Amino acid sequence: MNILLLGSGGREHALAWKLAQSPSCTKLFASPGNPGIAEEAELVSVDAGDHGAVASFCASHAIGLVVIGPEAPLVNGLADSLRSKGTPVFGPSKAAAQLEGSKGFTKDLCERANIPTAGYVRTSSLDQAMTALASFDAPYVLKADGLAAGKGVVIAETRADAEAALSDMFGGQFGEAGAEVVVEEFMTGEEASFFALTDGEAIIPFGTAQDHKRVGDGDTGPNTGGMGAYSPAPVLTDALQARVMTEIIEPTVSTMAAEGMPYSGVLYAGLMLTDEGPKLIEYNCRFGDPECQVLMMRYQGDLAATMLACAKGELASLGDEALSFDPRTALTVVMAANGYPGTPEKGGAIDLADSQADGAKVFHAGTALSDGRLVASGGRVLNVTALRDSVTSAQSAAYSAAGKIHFPSGFCRSDIGYREVAREQG
Repeated sequence: MNILLLGSGGREHALAWKLAQSPSCTKLFASPGNPGIAEEAELVSVDAGDHGAVASFCASHAIGLVVIGPEAPLVNGLADSLRSKGTPVFGPSKAAAQLEGSKGFTKDLCERANIPTAGYVRTSSLDQAMTALASFDAPYVLKADGLAAGKGVVIAETRADAEAALSDMFGGQFGEAGAEVVVEEFMTGEEASFFALTDGEAIIPFGTAQDHKRVGDGDTGPNTGGMGAYSPAPVLTDALQARVMTEIIEPTVSTMAAEGMPYSGVLYAGLMLTDEGPKLIEYNCRFGDPECQVLMMRYQGDLAATMLACAKGELASLGDEALSFDPRTALTVVMAANGYPGTPEKGGAIDLADSQADGAKVFHAGTALSDGRLVASGGRVLNVTALRDSVTSAQSAAYSAAGKIHFPSGFCRSDIGYREVAREQG
């Protein structure tokens, strides 16, 4: 079948790389793509915000499946528009995508479905938010309700810091995303990510990962979209994964279906592993970035066929081979442009040299071609990814490959996977 992949980041490069390997993929198109994706797919120019244009492209190119990579088109209802034209889509409806599009929506759903999560107060004004702070002890977790490119969460260590952050948020720091703010209880524990595929009824687990959100070594500095990740996450033991399915994922899917918003696609749960058990931090309605990169390095099934089964409500018919993952560890290091997560320095030259010679894979996240040369065009620029027998060896291989890349105007953390490396080394 012909497939259209929408998106331009590292997540989409990883999806394109794996979709191009699928026996059931006849032709892969990608829009807008990037220079790395161009190695796997034919790049086309289709505006994901113009639903009619996307539907027209699908009709004229006999598209049998649309894979929507980023969250914004899902929250804007692109999947609904395409399904109304009879085109199968991997990704949730507008109503279901509220799980990512509105932090408050998800917190309220957790309350209705008795899903373990942090205590919270939804606020729609600065005065309400200031009052809500009294319900919690420091540190305070403040979340812009809407989409904020992975940067809408502030952890304030003091009441004064929280008040200043709330003033910024309601003052327009995150645009419309900050029109409402969720004030949350701070949870203590280790974070991990759990992925599941669902067609609204059947649910199958689809891997685990841990990422590093902070820009600096030792998880210091401001939050980013993610500076690296590895999969699987050993802290999510089989017993904990079973609890996540029964206490968090299954109640979410069943409640959404019962309330007329059946969820179809990948459900990405950000978790806090507390002393009381796993609790939901937030949901994403698409594959994480850079979690997708490490998942795709490990995934051994036919991704196109699996996504199509999900889109058509046939997930229960898939065999075990569709869910096969390499048991080894994949680890990815994000190389970002200087200035990120603030204003990144764009246009910096990149030479990948022989960085992929020893089996590492470099996924393009924010790159472009300028006069035939590869340059940085975004904040997170490259995802250097390796697959090895342990986190320690995968970390070593990824950093070895990153060291062979000439990117003077870029930087990366030097400690991705450090917690698990310390555990492996005793």
